Amino acid sequence: MQLTCQRSPFSAAFQAAASAVPARTPKDVLRNVYMHLGSNGVELVGTDQEVAIRYLVDGVTTTSTGEALLPTNRVSSILRELQDESFDITVDEQSLTLKAATSQFRLSSEDPRDFPPVPEFDATDYFRIPSAVFRQIIRRTSFATDAESTRYALGGLLLEFDDGRLTVAATDSRRLAVATAVCESEGSPKAPEKTTVIPTRAMSLLERSIDPSAEFVDIAVRDNDVLMRTGRCVIYSRLVEGRFPKYRDVIPTSGAVTIPLTAGPFHAAVRQAQIVTDEESRGVDFVFRDAMVTLTSRAQDVGESKVEMPIEYDHEQIRITFDPRYVADFLKVLTPETLVQLQLTSAEHAAVFRVEDSYTYVIMPLAQNR
Repeated sequence: MQLTCQRSPFSAAFQAAASAVPARTPKDVLRNVYMHLGSNGVELVGTDQEVAIRYLVDGVTTTSTGEALLPTNRVSSILRELQDESFDITVDEQSLTLKAATSQFRLSSEDPRDFPPVPEFDATDYFRIPSAVFRQIIRRTSFATDAESTRYALGGLLLEFDDGRLTVAATDSRRLAVATAVCESEGSPKAPEKTTVIPTRAMSLLERSIDPSAEFVDIAVRDNDVLMRTGRCVIYSRLVEGRFPKYRDVIPTSGAVTIPLTAGPFHAAVRQAQIVTDEESRGVDFVFRDAMVTLTSRAQDVGESKVEMPIEYDHEQIRITFDPRYVADFLKVLTPETLVQLQLTSAEHAAVFRVEDSYTYVIMPLAQNR
Protein backbone atom coordinates (compact mmCIF):
# COMPACT_ATOMS: atom_id res chain seq x y z
CA MET A 1 0.00 0.00 0.00
CA GLN A 2 1.44 3.36 -1.04
CA LEU A 3 0.19 6.95 -1.00
CA THR A 4 1.58 10.45 -1.57
CA CYS A 5 0.40 13.11 0.88
CA GLN A 6 0.51 16.88 0.99
CA ARG A 7 2.08 17.59 4.36
CA SER A 8 -0.12 20.46 5.56
CA PRO A 9 -3.62 18.93 5.07
CA PHE A 10 -2.44 15.47 6.17
CA SER A 11 -0.87 16.91 9.32
CA ALA A 12 -4.04 18.86 10.17
CA ALA A 13 -6.20 15.76 9.71
CA PHE A 14 -3.78 13.59 11.69
CA GLN A 15 -3.71 16.00 14.63
CA ALA A 16 -7.51 16.13 14.62
CA ALA A 17 -7.76 12.33 14.74
CA ALA A 18 -4.97 12.13 17.32
CA SER A 19 -6.91 14.40 19.67
CA ALA A 20 -9.20 11.45 20.43
CA VAL A 21 -6.29 9.08 21.15
CA PRO A 22 -6.00 8.44 24.91
CA ALA A 23 -2.84 9.56 26.70
CA ARG A 24 -3.02 6.45 28.88
CA THR A 25 -4.72 3.18 28.07
CA PRO A 26 -4.21 -0.51 28.85
CA LYS A 27 -5.08 -1.26 25.20
CA ASP A 28 -1.94 -0.54 23.20
CA VAL A 29 -3.80 -0.60 19.89
CA LEU A 30 -5.65 2.58 20.91
CA ARG A 31 -2.35 4.48 20.98
CA ASN A 32 -2.50 4.48 17.17
CA VAL A 33 -4.38 6.44 14.55
CA TYR A 34 -6.17 4.09 12.18
CA MET A 35 -5.80 4.88 8.46
CA HIS A 36 -8.24 3.47 5.90
CA LEU A 37 -7.85 3.76 2.13
CA GLY A 38 -11.14 3.08 0.40
CA SER A 39 -13.43 4.23 -2.38
CA ASN A 40 -14.25 7.44 -0.50
CA GLY A 41 -10.59 8.40 -0.10
CA VAL A 42 -8.23 8.28 2.85
CA GLU A 43 -9.74 8.49 6.33
CA LEU A 44 -7.96 8.80 9.69
CA VAL A 45 -9.61 7.58 12.90
CA GLY A 46 -8.72 8.08 16.56
CA THR A 47 -10.65 6.77 19.56
CA ASP A 48 -10.54 5.90 23.24
CA GLN A 49 -13.77 3.84 22.79
CA GLU A 50 -15.82 6.55 24.51
CA VAL A 51 -15.20 9.29 21.94
CA ALA A 52 -13.93 8.94 18.37
CA ILE A 53 -13.05 11.13 15.40
CA ARG A 54 -13.19 10.14 11.75
CA TYR A 55 -11.44 12.62 9.44
CA LEU A 56 -11.39 12.45 5.63
CA VAL A 57 -7.97 13.63 4.40
CA ASP A 58 -7.50 16.09 1.57
CA GLY A 59 -4.41 16.24 -0.68
CA VAL A 60 -3.69 12.49 -0.98
CA THR A 61 -2.83 10.65 -4.18
CA THR A 62 -3.07 6.85 -4.23
CA THR A 63 -4.28 3.91 -6.26
CA SER A 64 -4.11 1.60 -3.24
CA THR A 65 -6.75 0.31 -0.86
CA GLY A 66 -6.24 -1.14 2.58
CA GLU A 67 -5.65 -0.15 6.18
CA ALA A 68 -2.80 0.58 8.57
CA LEU A 69 -2.09 1.80 12.09
CA LEU A 70 0.03 4.92 12.53
CA PRO A 71 1.84 5.20 15.91
CA THR A 72 0.46 8.51 17.16
CA ASN A 73 3.42 9.98 19.05
CA ARG A 74 6.07 9.05 16.49
CA VAL A 75 4.08 10.16 13.47
CA SER A 76 3.09 13.41 15.21
CA SER A 77 6.76 14.17 15.82
CA ILE A 78 7.71 13.36 12.23
CA LEU A 79 4.96 15.54 10.76
CA ARG A 80 5.93 18.38 13.08
CA GLU A 81 9.55 18.30 11.93
CA LEU A 82 9.11 17.64 8.21
CA GLN A 83 9.94 20.62 6.01
CA ASP A 84 8.94 19.14 2.65
CA GLU A 85 5.60 20.01 1.06
CA SER A 86 4.82 16.34 0.36
CA PHE A 87 5.88 12.87 1.49
CA ASP A 88 5.13 9.22 0.74
CA ILE A 89 3.74 6.54 3.04
CA THR A 90 4.43 2.91 2.20
CA VAL A 91 2.90 0.11 4.26
CA ASP A 92 3.87 -3.54 4.35
CA GLU A 93 2.83 -6.30 6.74
CA GLN A 94 4.55 -5.15 9.94
CA SER A 95 5.94 -1.70 9.25
CA LEU A 96 5.33 1.60 7.53
CA THR A 97 7.76 3.99 5.92
CA LEU A 98 7.41 7.77 5.70
CA LYS A 99 9.72 9.19 3.06
CA ALA A 100 10.31 12.82 2.11
CA ALA A 101 12.91 14.39 -0.17
CA THR A 102 15.65 14.52 2.47
CA SER A 103 14.47 12.13 5.20
CA GLN A 104 13.06 8.66 5.68
CA PHE A 105 11.49 6.95 8.71
CA ARG A 106 10.63 3.27 9.07
CA LEU A 107 8.33 2.46 11.99
CA SER A 108 6.93 -0.74 13.43
CA SER A 109 3.18 -1.02 12.98
CA GLU A 110 0.54 -3.13 14.73
CA ASP A 111 -2.15 -5.19 13.04
CA PRO A 112 -4.99 -2.83 11.96
CA ARG A 113 -7.50 -5.67 12.34
CA ASP A 114 -7.13 -5.28 16.12
CA PHE A 115 -8.41 -1.70 16.01
CA PRO A 116 -11.98 -1.41 17.36
CA PRO A 117 -14.70 -0.46 14.85
CA VAL A 118 -15.94 3.14 14.92
CA PRO A 119 -19.44 3.92 13.57
CA GLU A 120 -19.82 5.96 10.40
CA PHE A 121 -22.36 8.72 9.92
CA ASP A 122 -24.91 6.86 7.83
CA ALA A 123 -28.11 8.36 9.25
CA THR A 124 -30.79 9.64 6.89
CA ASP A 125 -32.78 11.36 9.65
CA TYR A 126 -30.88 13.97 11.63
CA PHE A 127 -30.88 17.52 12.95
CA ARG A 128 -28.88 20.27 11.27
CA ILE A 129 -27.49 23.44 12.87
CA PRO A 130 -25.40 26.18 11.21
CA SER A 131 -21.74 25.52 12.03
CA ALA A 132 -20.85 29.02 13.24
CA VAL A 133 -23.90 29.09 15.51
CA PHE A 134 -23.19 25.68 17.00
CA ARG A 135 -19.54 26.51 17.62
CA GLN A 136 -20.63 29.64 19.50
CA ILE A 137 -23.14 27.62 21.54
CA ILE A 138 -20.45 25.13 22.57
CA ARG A 139 -18.12 27.96 23.62
CA ARG A 140 -20.89 29.62 25.61
CA THR A 141 -21.87 26.52 27.58
CA SER A 142 -19.06 23.94 27.84
CA PHE A 143 -17.08 25.90 30.47
CA ALA A 144 -19.94 25.48 32.96
CA THR A 145 -19.74 21.67 33.12
CA ASP A 146 -18.10 19.67 35.90
CA ALA A 147 -15.92 16.89 34.50
CA GLU A 148 -15.04 15.65 38.00
CA SER A 149 -18.59 15.25 39.24
CA THR A 150 -20.02 11.83 39.98
CA ARG A 151 -23.45 13.32 40.69
CA TYR A 152 -26.07 13.58 37.98
CA ALA A 153 -24.77 14.10 34.45
CA LEU A 154 -22.82 17.27 35.10
CA GLY A 155 -19.86 16.13 33.01
CA GLY A 156 -21.61 16.89 29.74
CA LEU A 157 -23.89 19.19 27.78
CA LEU A 158 -27.61 18.56 27.62
CA LEU A 159 -29.12 18.83 24.13
CA GLU A 160 -32.86 19.28 23.69
CA PHE A 161 -34.59 19.37 20.30
CA ASP A 162 -38.06 20.86 20.33
CA ASP A 163 -40.19 22.40 17.59
CA GLY A 164 -37.36 23.57 15.36
CA ARG A 165 -35.11 24.79 18.16
CA LEU A 166 -32.03 23.39 19.84
CA THR A 167 -31.38 24.15 23.50
CA VAL A 168 -28.00 23.36 25.07
CA ALA A 169 -27.54 23.51 28.86
CA ALA A 170 -24.53 22.96 31.11
CA THR A 171 -24.12 23.22 34.87
CA ASP A 172 -21.76 22.32 37.70
CA SER A 173 -24.49 23.02 40.33
CA ARG A 174 -23.03 26.46 41.16
CA ARG A 175 -23.72 28.04 37.78
CA LEU A 176 -25.80 27.31 34.71
CA ALA A 177 -25.32 28.23 31.04
CA VAL A 178 -28.17 27.85 28.55
CA ALA A 179 -28.03 28.73 24.84
CA THR A 180 -30.62 28.26 22.11
CA ALA A 181 -30.67 28.34 18.32
CA VAL A 182 -32.92 27.49 15.42
CA CYS A 183 -32.25 24.06 13.93
CA GLU A 184 -33.41 22.29 10.78
CA SER A 185 -34.29 18.67 10.09
CA GLU A 186 -33.16 16.34 7.35
CA GLY A 187 -35.51 13.43 6.81
CA SER A 188 -37.78 12.85 9.82
CA PRO A 189 -35.66 12.85 12.99
CA LYS A 190 -37.56 12.42 16.23
CA ALA A 191 -36.69 14.23 19.45
CA PRO A 192 -34.84 11.67 21.62
CA GLU A 193 -36.96 10.02 24.29
CA LYS A 194 -33.98 9.69 26.63
CA THR A 195 -32.00 12.60 28.01
CA THR A 196 -29.23 13.47 25.56
CA VAL A 197 -26.09 14.50 27.46
CA ILE A 198 -22.91 14.58 25.38
CA PRO A 199 -19.52 14.53 27.18
CA THR A 200 -17.79 17.89 27.35
CA ARG A 201 -14.70 16.40 25.74
CA ALA A 202 -16.63 15.30 22.66
CA MET A 203 -18.20 18.73 22.26
CA SER A 204 -14.85 20.45 22.69
CA LEU A 205 -13.33 18.18 20.03
CA LEU A 206 -16.19 19.06 17.72
CA GLU A 207 -15.72 22.79 18.31
CA ARG A 208 -12.03 22.55 17.40
CA SER A 209 -12.76 20.38 14.36
CA ILE A 210 -15.41 22.55 12.72
CA ASP A 211 -14.07 23.64 9.34
CA PRO A 212 -14.71 27.36 8.70
CA SER A 213 -15.95 26.37 5.24
CA ALA A 214 -18.46 23.86 6.63
CA GLU A 215 -21.96 25.26 6.52
CA PHE A 216 -23.71 22.91 8.96
CA VAL A 217 -23.23 20.46 11.82
CA ASP A 218 -25.42 17.37 11.45
CA ILE A 219 -26.47 15.55 14.62
CA ALA A 220 -27.89 12.02 14.74
CA VAL A 221 -28.88 10.93 18.25
CA ARG A 222 -29.26 7.22 18.94
CA ASP A 223 -30.24 5.29 22.07
CA ASN A 224 -26.84 5.32 23.77
CA ASP A 225 -24.59 7.39 21.51
CA VAL A 226 -24.49 10.29 19.08
CA LEU A 227 -22.85 11.05 15.74
CA MET A 228 -22.01 14.61 14.73
CA ARG A 229 -20.76 15.51 11.25
CA THR A 230 -19.22 18.72 9.96
CA GLY A 231 -17.38 18.99 6.67
CA ARG A 232 -14.77 16.22 6.49
CA CYS A 233 -15.06 15.34 10.19
CA VAL A 234 -17.36 12.97 12.09
CA ILE A 235 -17.39 12.85 15.90
CA TYR A 236 -18.78 9.77 17.64
CA SER A 237 -19.52 9.74 21.36
CA ARG A 238 -21.30 7.67 23.92
CA LEU A 239 -23.88 9.58 25.91
CA VAL A 240 -23.36 10.44 29.57
CA GLU A 241 -25.44 8.28 31.86
CA GLY A 242 -27.39 9.71 34.77
CA ARG A 243 -30.01 12.40 35.36
CA PHE A 244 -29.45 15.98 34.32
CA PRO A 245 -30.82 18.52 36.83
CA LYS A 246 -34.12 20.25 36.09
CA TYR A 247 -32.27 23.36 35.03
CA ARG A 248 -35.32 25.41 34.05
CA ASP A 249 -36.46 25.43 37.68
CA VAL A 250 -33.41 27.44 38.81
CA ILE A 251 -33.73 30.27 36.26
CA PRO A 252 -35.57 33.19 37.90
CA THR A 253 -38.31 34.54 35.66
CA SER A 254 -37.86 38.08 36.94
CA GLY A 255 -35.72 40.15 39.30
CA ALA A 256 -35.89 43.34 41.33
CA VAL A 257 -33.68 45.25 38.88
CA THR A 258 -32.18 44.78 35.42
CA ILE A 259 -28.84 46.44 34.74
CA PRO A 260 -27.41 46.93 31.22
CA LEU A 261 -23.67 46.24 30.99
CA THR A 262 -21.15 46.11 28.16
CA ALA A 263 -19.11 42.89 28.24
CA GLY A 264 -15.64 44.35 27.54
CA PRO A 265 -15.44 47.06 30.25
CA PHE A 266 -17.19 44.83 32.79
CA HIS A 267 -14.78 41.97 32.08
CA ALA A 268 -11.81 44.33 32.57
CA ALA A 269 -13.17 45.42 35.96
CA VAL A 270 -13.71 41.81 37.06
CA ARG A 271 -10.18 40.82 36.03
CA GLN A 272 -8.73 43.69 38.05
CA ALA A 273 -10.73 42.79 41.15
CA GLN A 274 -9.71 39.15 40.78
CA ILE A 275 -6.02 40.01 41.22
CA VAL A 276 -6.34 40.43 44.99
CA THR A 277 -7.98 37.09 45.79
CA ASP A 278 -6.64 33.76 46.98
CA GLU A 279 -7.92 30.21 47.47
CA GLU A 280 -9.38 31.03 50.88
CA SER A 281 -10.92 34.35 49.88
CA ARG A 282 -12.23 33.90 46.37
CA GLY A 283 -15.18 36.26 46.67
CA VAL A 284 -15.47 39.74 45.21
CA ASP A 285 -18.17 42.09 46.47
CA PHE A 286 -20.21 43.81 43.75
CA VAL A 287 -21.95 46.94 45.07
CA PHE A 288 -24.52 48.56 42.77
CA ARG A 289 -25.61 52.11 43.66
CA ASP A 290 -25.70 55.70 42.38
CA ALA A 291 -24.91 54.96 38.70
CA MET A 292 -21.83 52.96 39.73
CA VAL A 293 -20.74 49.39 40.38
CA THR A 294 -17.88 49.02 42.85
CA LEU A 295 -15.92 45.76 43.02
CA THR A 296 -13.96 45.17 46.22
CA SER A 297 -11.82 42.22 47.24
CA ARG A 298 -9.70 41.48 50.27
CA ALA A 299 -7.32 38.60 51.00
CA GLN A 300 -5.19 38.06 54.08
CA ASP A 301 -1.46 38.35 53.37
CA VAL A 302 -2.28 39.67 49.87
CA GLY A 303 -4.05 43.00 50.26
CA GLU A 304 -7.24 44.57 49.00
CA SER A 305 -8.58 46.19 45.86
CA LYS A 306 -11.34 48.56 44.80
CA VAL A 307 -12.47 48.93 41.19
CA GLU A 308 -15.25 51.31 40.07
CA MET A 309 -17.17 51.39 36.81
CA PRO A 310 -19.97 53.78 35.78
CA ILE A 311 -23.23 52.07 34.83
CA GLU A 312 -26.90 52.87 34.32
CA TYR A 313 -28.31 52.32 37.81
CA ASP A 314 -30.77 54.41 39.85
CA HIS A 315 -32.23 51.86 42.28
CA GLU A 316 -31.63 51.05 45.92
CA GLN A 317 -28.19 49.65 46.75
CA ILE A 318 -27.60 45.96 46.12
CA ARG A 319 -24.50 44.27 47.47
CA ILE A 320 -23.82 40.76 46.17
CA THR A 321 -20.74 38.53 46.30
CA PHE A 322 -19.55 36.38 43.39
CA ASP A 323 -16.66 34.10 42.67
CA PRO A 324 -15.00 36.31 40.00
CA ARG A 325 -13.85 33.27 38.01
CA TYR A 326 -17.47 32.40 37.26
CA VAL A 327 -18.26 35.91 36.08
CA ALA A 328 -15.07 36.09 34.00
CA ASP A 329 -15.74 32.69 32.37
CA PHE A 330 -19.03 34.04 31.07
CA LEU A 331 -17.70 37.38 29.88
CA LYS A 332 -14.67 36.04 28.05
CA VAL A 333 -16.77 34.06 25.56
CA LEU A 334 -18.50 37.27 24.48
CA THR A 335 -17.23 39.97 22.14
CA PRO A 336 -16.24 43.17 24.02
CA GLU A 337 -19.15 45.14 22.56
CA THR A 338 -21.82 42.61 23.54
CA LEU A 339 -24.68 44.12 25.58
CA VAL A 340 -25.51 42.06 28.68
CA GLN A 341 -28.59 42.42 30.87
CA LEU A 342 -27.86 41.58 34.52
CA GLN A 343 -30.94 40.64 36.51
CA LEU A 344 -30.60 40.93 40.32
CA THR A 345 -33.04 40.30 43.15
CA SER A 346 -30.97 40.31 46.35
CA ALA A 347 -27.67 39.19 47.84
CA GLU A 348 -29.09 35.71 48.48
CA HIS A 349 -30.81 35.06 45.16
CA ALA A 350 -29.25 33.79 41.95
CA ALA A 351 -28.10 36.42 39.48
CA VAL A 352 -29.05 36.08 35.83
CA PHE A 353 -27.02 37.38 32.88
CA ARG A 354 -28.86 37.48 29.56
CA VAL A 355 -27.63 38.13 26.03
CA GLU A 356 -30.65 38.81 23.82
CA ASP A 357 -33.07 35.87 23.96
CA SER A 358 -30.57 33.17 23.05
CA TYR A 359 -28.11 33.01 25.95
CA THR A 360 -28.75 32.85 29.69
CA TYR A 361 -26.17 32.45 32.45
CA VAL A 362 -27.10 31.95 36.11
CA ILE A 363 -24.65 32.28 39.04
CA MET A 364 -25.30 31.49 42.67
CA PRO A 365 -23.84 34.18 44.98
CA LEU A 366 -21.42 33.46 47.78
CA ALA A 367 -22.27 34.04 51.43
CA GLN A 368 -21.12 37.51 52.47
CA ASN A 369 -19.98 36.35 55.94
CA ARG A 370 -17.48 33.89 54.41
